[in-house]
Amino acid sequence: MNKKIIRNERTGEHYTHIKHSSGLDIYIWRMEDYSTTHALFGAKYGSINTTFKTKDDSDFITVPNGIAHFLEHKLFENEDCDVFSLFAKTGASPNAYTSFDRTCYLFNCTDNVPESLEILLGFVQSPYFTDESVQKEQGIIGQEIKMYEDNAQWRVFFNMLGGVYHNHPVKIDLAGTVETIAEIDADLLYKCYKTFYNLNNMALSIAGNVDEESVIAVCDKILKPGESIELESAFPDEPLTVAQSEATQKLEIAVPIFNIGFKAQPQSGISAIRAEIETNFALSLISDESSDFYKTLYDEGLINSSFSSEVFWGDGYFCSIFGGESRNPKLVSDRIKEEIERSKKDGLDKERFEAIKKSYYGSLIRDLNDAEAIATLMINTGLDGLNAFDIIETVAAVTLEDVMKRLETQFDINNVTISIIEPIGKRED
Repeated sequence: MNKKIIRNERTGEHYTHIKHSSGLDIYIWRMEDYSTTHALFGAKYGSINTTFKTKDDSDFITVPNGIAHFLEHKLFENEDCDVFSLFAKTGASPNAYTSFDRTCYLFNCTDNVPESLEILLGFVQSPYFTDESVQKEQGIIGQEIKMYEDNAQWRVFFNMLGGVYHNHPVKIDLAGTVETIAEIDADLLYKCYKTFYNLNNMALSIAGNVDEESVIAVCDKILKPGESIELESAFPDEPLTVAQSEATQKLEIAVPIFNIGFKAQPQSGISAIRAEIETNFALSLISDESSDFYKTLYDEGLINSSFSSEVFWGDGYFCSIFGGESRNPKLVSDRIKEEIERSKKDGLDKERFEAIKKSYYGSLIRDLNDAEAIATLMINTGLDGLNAFDIIETVAAVTLEDVMKRLETQFDINNVTISIIEPIGKRED
């Protein structure tokens, strides 16, 4: 076991990183006098990891879309007990989620941390799949997929991704489709489990009222060692241009909603952190609620308080997104493009930049008092091979010049997709 204390001179905070003998990376952040504990046990495995190989595979294999999400559901079904009833006995509240590039199982509690941790590590390492239980789950998840087909916010986002990306699997629904999950069987689930739930591809993150020695003792007791399988995921070639400039669908809504996606060069590692932060600054300077641009669009009735922006990135994709409700989404898109070009020409406001930077930094410092935020930060950065303090340090170092350069490189007004969900019955233009 290799143990290292990760310190940050700027904040005075520290946490422990342990490379366990099982291969698992363990991150522990003790919060003195804190009443709750939050823990996540996660794998670097999400919906986009459908083509992969290990050292034992002669070539890459491709599995059905939606299998990572399907696997998350199935792990809560143990052979001889119900996982939720086990957590109920310790008073812990469990949950799980699958994203595009990771799957995490978690709990929060105020007492019985070692006992809850044993349950968490134990059930995630105890897969039990049968063809009968898989068929049952196909029906359950199939209904979930159909439900989201009528969810306007879900559809406007994935329709946008389908317009931005030609080939990358990020454009495919996290849960797959009814047709793809029908291809899943117990053997495929075991194959994906053994590949991605190898402890060398996972991390444990725990923050709050936690004793480090007790965490290590539970890990020593429960973890099943495994050697590295030299896992490699592959993605199809993706052009830099968007696949289509517009995607429109009609659903039962009152007001049109939209997502506008600016496609950019994907990043990885610390470069992705810098790109995300600098792009977020650019988005805030251009269009947050304190900007003249936002106020103008709002006063003209083109947007309402739902208008927002975000950075969406991961392995092989990077996109800046504006979204909200509008009676005229295409005009909003045109105005955003005009404002981006104006900002490139005239520059961004330095005083507002300093105010936004101070606010951004302050929110990161406040999060250091939140066990859930800390545990989530540690597992997200840990799975990406980064330091939990990298974000704070990057925000502290960012300059207006950095943001201007990012604006030039990340926002091509000719490489944009607008996705619109219109009310059923809306007259065509």
